[in-house]
Amino acid sequence: MKLKCVIFDFDGTLFDSMYLWDTVAESYVRSRGKEPKPTVREEVRALSLLQAAEHLKKEYDLAETPEEIMAGIDRIIEHFYRDEVQPKPGVVPFLKELRAKGVDVCIATATDRYLIESALRRCGIEALFDAIFTCSEVGHGKDEPVIFRRAMEHFGAQRGSTVVFEDAIHAIETAKKDGFTVAAVFDESEKRQDEVRALADCYITSFEQLEQFWAMTAAD
Repeated sequence: MKLKCVIFDFDGTLFDSMYLWDTVAESYVRSRGKEPKPTVREEVRALSLLQAAEHLKKEYDLAETPEEIMAGIDRIIEHFYRDEVQPKPGVVPFLKELRAKGVDVCIATATDRYLIESALRRCGIEALFDAIFTCSEVGHGKDEPVIFRRAMEHFGAQRGSTVVFEDAIHAIETAKKDGFTVAAVFDESEKRQDEVRALADCYITSFEQLEQFWAMTAAD
C-alpha cells in the first residue's frame, strides 16, 4: 500500500497509560485516608464518572459530595497526564520515521484534548503530530467509525492508504468493519488478545519490532 496517513489511538497504543484508568478510583479513595477494597476496579469499570463518584461516596462513607469526588478524580487524572505518563518504547523513533517518509500522523482518542496536549508537550513530541481528534469533539465514540473517517478525510486520504493503530478490541472491530487497515498494538489492559490478533491486519508487541508493519505497508 502507498501509505499516506496513520491514525493513532493514544492510551494503551502510543502511551503506557491504561493503568491510570484501572487505578484512579483506588488512588482517590486512598487520598481520603481510606483503604480501597480489592474489588473496587471491577465495581467502577463500567460506570460513568458520576456513577463512580456516587458509588465511592456510598461504599466508603466519604464526606465529599459526588461533584467534589469527581473534581478530585479529575485532578488525579490531570496530574498523571501533565507529569507522569510516558510514550511506549520505540514510539518516538517510529513517529520520526513516519514524518521523514512524508506520512501524515494524527491522534484519534476518547481522552480530552487538553490532557493529550499536556502529555505531548511535556514529552517534547507535539510537533510530531499533524492533528488531534477527540471523541468528545467529533461527537461519537469509537463504537462508531466517525472519528477515523474524520481523521482520514482531514488529510485527503483513502482507506487504502491509511492505517489505524489501536489496542482495544472494540475500536479495532469498528475500524475493521468500516474497511480500515488496522495495526493492533499489544497492551496488557486488553485481555482479548487472541481476538485482537485474529482481527487485525498486523499485530505489534513492541514499537521496537515493526517488521510486520513495514512489510504490510510495502506490499502492493
